[in-house]
Amino acid sequence: MQLLIAVINHEEKVDDVLAGFIELGITGATIFRSEGMGHVLSHDVPIFAGVRSLTARSRPTNQTLFSVIDDAKVEAAIALIQEVCGSLETPGAGIVFTLPLSRVVGLAPELETEQEPGAS
Repeated sequence: MQLLIAVINHEEKVDDVLAGFIELGITGATIFRSEGMGHVLSHDVPIFAGVRSLTARSRPTNQTLFSVIDDAKVEAAIALIQEVCGSLETPGAGIVFTLPLSRVVGLAPELETEQEPGAS
């Protein structure tokens, strides 16, 4: 199992990511509103107000998604996020990373994705 964490800078795309997760059989995620360091420093800490490079790529808010998923679904989930949100190679587009989990308690089973006829 992996913990997938995605910071999605385009809030309007979160629903499409979640719908895609359902299609992949990933049935659980937690989403919360978040702010990036550049935005906080440039707007809330006066000493950094003049540092334009911090705000050039930051958005006022974004959404951070947490999902515990099966190892076999990690690559598909990341590909889906990039399909919906655009390439994460573009600075300021967002970030996705995973962490291995040694123990998970209380996770509902994921849906099985439909297999092609004749596949085993």
